[in-house]
Amino acid sequence: MTDTVHDTAVHPWMNEDLTPRERALALVGAMSTEQKIAQLHGAMATIDLFAMAGEMPDLSQMTEEDMEALAAQLRIDRHVKGDDDLGIPRLRVTNGPVGVGMGDGTPSPPATALPMTIGVAASFDPEVATRYGDLIGKESAHLGQHVLEGPGLCLHRLPNGGRNFEYFSEDPYLTGVMGTQVIKAIQSNDVIAMAKHYVVNDQEIERMRANIEVDEHVLREMYLLPFEMACKDGEVASIMSAYNRVRGTYASENRYLLHTVLREDWGWDGYVQSDFWAAHSAVPSLSAGLDLEMPDSKWFNEANLKAALADFTLEMATVERALVRRFTQMFRFDQFGKPYAPTEIPADAHGAVSRRIGADMAVLLKNDAQVLPLPVEAGKVLIVGMDKFAAKACQGGGGSSRVIPLYTVDPLPGTRDVLAALGSTSTVELCVVERDLSNLDEAIAAAAAADTVLIMAGSIATEGADAPTPEMPFGQDAMVSALLGANPSAVVVLKNSSPAMLPWIDQASTVIEVWNQGAEDGHTVADLLWGVTSPSGKLPTTYAARLEDLMHHDDPVRYPGTDEGDGFPTMRYTEGLRVGYRWFQAEGIAPLFPFGYGLGYTSFALTDVAVSSASFEGSPVTVTATVTNTGDRAGAEVVQVYLGIPVGGQPPKRLVGFAKVALAPGESASVEIVVDPAATHHPFSVWDDATGGWATPAGTYTVHVGTSSEDTPHVFGITVAPVA
Repeated sequence: MTDTVHDTAVHPWMNEDLTPRERALALVGAMSTEQKIAQLHGAMATIDLFAMAGEMPDLSQMTEEDMEALAAQLRIDRHVKGDDDLGIPRLRVTNGPVGVGMGDGTPSPPATALPMTIGVAASFDPEVATRYGDLIGKESAHLGQHVLEGPGLCLHRLPNGGRNFEYFSEDPYLTGVMGTQVIKAIQSNDVIAMAKHYVVNDQEIERMRANIEVDEHVLREMYLLPFEMACKDGEVASIMSAYNRVRGTYASENRYLLHTVLREDWGWDGYVQSDFWAAHSAVPSLSAGLDLEMPDSKWFNEANLKAALADFTLEMATVERALVRRFTQMFRFDQFGKPYAPTEIPADAHGAVSRRIGADMAVLLKNDAQVLPLPVEAGKVLIVGMDKFAAKACQGGGGSSRVIPLYTVDPLPGTRDVLAALGSTSTVELCVVERDLSNLDEAIAAAAAADTVLIMAGSIATEGADAPTPEMPFGQDAMVSALLGANPSAVVVLKNSSPAMLPWIDQASTVIEVWNQGAEDGHTVADLLWGVTSPSGKLPTTYAARLEDLMHHDDPVRYPGTDEGDGFPTMRYTEGLRVGYRWFQAEGIAPLFPFGYGLGYTSFALTDVAVSSASFEGSPVTVTATVTNTGDRAGAEVVQVYLGIPVGGQPPKRLVGFAKVALAPGESASVEIVVDPAATHHPFSVWDDATGGWATPAGTYTVHVGTSSEDTPHVFGITVAPVA
């Protein structure tokens, strides 16, 4: 279909003077039963791969070749069929938390492979999130796609979670802020954003079967909070339901989540799509609030739904409700009446944006000897590490979010490009260490002979499989330790999908976390190392010192779950609100690197810190401070505000505000962070099970101000008086 009819007499829903909902109602009112049912599901043909099992295979057991074959099939027919008679366009759907990947087409067209979403959160900069979402939205529009399945708003409950790379953070507020900015930017390009995976799909193990048991106040204050912010602040048009069960009921047919929370509590009016093959019923799912089954019609097919309509187990009003919800959003973003006319993505311009975003998210973990930034004349430079990290641009992110890149810049040519632009006469060579470490001695000798050594190591997470532990795979820890032994001044460049254990950390003087950078890896990393750009990111998730320090260590009830007699694993979130930095602080465990931590190439002083009031009467509280760049290079610092809630069971601190400020050497700037009790993230409130709502308890709240979750030397009290 290339065009839609604009005769408003024949098709009144094409009248642009009507509201999107009025147009949707008019359209649905003109549809036959068969036309309505055809619009409730995707049009992907049945895939032989799933014919025997009837559901998604265990990706953790698949080879790379199997994954590529699966990915090729998943790129076919990701759409809902159009209807020429009604002027309904073919709804083209693409994945996209880390760039436009696996869109509707055969195969998907290439796009800009962006850095991972975890890095966007590490920037602690909403403007970075806006640029990120805008680029994804623009490329979706270039490729003629209507829906972008992202961003992902689940939390990093576990450091080894398989989809941590496409989720933001362990903190619900940071996740909500950054996710909301991404959503707004995507939708500014008339592309529907889809927040996912709703909800508590925080781990990939047994995701098609697992059940999550979580207390209501924990669900509300932690795991639902980013979605609430996305619905209320971001006005997200769509939500994707998760694979897992929640309290015994699949997320895709969970009326409490899909109706009570979304519709009644939050007043949200978008539509809910299932994750691919996440629907498990017809009538229960539709009635609960699932509006669109993807990618096919296993359940929402004509035979099932006509039979249910005939015996009154399904009402036509329920079918129409689902369609009105989706069509309203399509009209909202002007997706009717447009021809399908893909245009070329400006690869160079978008690559430049990606390169800048990548620089803003890097986290400098150690720089003890001030090795970084490297001098322009660095002598004989050696890049050393395994192929995925040292030889190739580290795209990261396996599974459905994988992007076919327009181009990639590998570390060796990228480093040479940057040095050439700086006028350096340094030489750059590459030594690839085999995965079995069979040539490690050769690499050690090369490192000992080089003037500047860049050890590149990391992890690439994937949908469908959690890592066994957060340790770096393929024996890289032994490799890093051996190379540091040969050249103690070597720079360790980490390219991680998730937080990692760093057992060699005491050997290293210089460590920088750049995450999985995507297409511009080679340029971005060299820019950072030679000071063309400066690292200013902060860790969005805690790095633990030991496996024994992790919340789920040796506790199968929390993870990977136990069979409680139902035949499927149940994970109980018995840690409550103690997730990430909240766990470490509540348990008195010192992390290796705390949440919110990150160094730079300069130094900063935080002075004149103050809070607007010592008493709370329901009005916003303003935290002010002066930030001064006390070093000799330009850089950026993030002022962070945490709040201690005077209620038993609450962790010592929760993040409630932050602001990033860029300063030239010697420059100062005033920072103002407003903590509004009426804000969507409920900064002063806790969930009250008795009333089924949010409450602000009386007592003394503690305001902590600093530059990481552990470094908050400025402390203030705010008193909330009891309700008379």
